Amino acid sequence: MDIVIAVVSAIFLLLGGFLCVTGGVGILRFPDFYTRIHATGVTDTLGAGLILIGLMLQVPDVLVLVKLVIILLMTLFINPVATHALAQAALKSGLSPLLQSKNHKGG
Repeated sequence: MDIVIAVVSAIFLLLGGFLCVTGGVGILRFPDFYTRIHATGVTDTLGAGLILIGLMLQVPDVLVLVKLVIILLMTLFINPVATHALAQAALKSGLSPLLQSKNHKGG
């Protein structure tokens, strides 16, 4: 049973790490602020959640498990709100989204 929990935990940790890395790639590759913030907001929330779940599966102490659950809940509530607040602040400050790709030739 311990080996099954270790394997499932490793899968969660690897998937979470992969999603965090893809969020970092999204910052570098996407063309404007709004697509970048969407990529990082989604991948970091899900990536951090998967990493925390993977850690929860490995914890032998109940107090540490409760702390990890609290961190997970805070992450799931705070990250989307912060992403939305950043997007709203950018929009109100006059930063307009990129509506058409530079390589796209509308016709």
